[in-house]
Amino acid sequence: MKSKSVLLEGYQSVIDNGRNHAVVTDLPNGSNVGASALELTVMSLAGCISTIFKTTAEKMRLNVDKVDVDMDAEKGSETIEKVNYHVKVKSDASEDQLKKCLNLTLKNCPVGVLFTKAGVEVNGDIEKI
Repeated sequence: MKSKSVLLEGYQSVIDNGRNHAVVTDLPNGSNVGASALELTVMSLAGCISTIFKTTAEKMRLNVDKVDVDMDAEKGSETIEKVNYHVKVKSDASEDQLKKCLNLTLKNCPVGVLFTKAGVEVNGDIEKI
């Protein structure tokens, strides 16, 4: 994986992944035209959970029509210290199957593993909708 960041003006940066995808970051006290880099990490965790949940469900042969991940991160004096998530899933699978899928998801979500190895407390639950 590669990444390049170019500071535009103020606190705005365009960050590219080398695969023709880019995002703009900024600070709320800047022009506020994009998420902050720290907010992107929380957004990445939410996206990783939803994506890995779907791929795990497919491997388990579970039908999943919708996955929503709500995330709330608590920032300490320096960085994120705790993350709480709530996963809402529309599926005909049983609640036990969905819980098992979530547990496997958390073991295989690379962003979640990164958070855990960094000492961030990650907690959450799942709801069948």
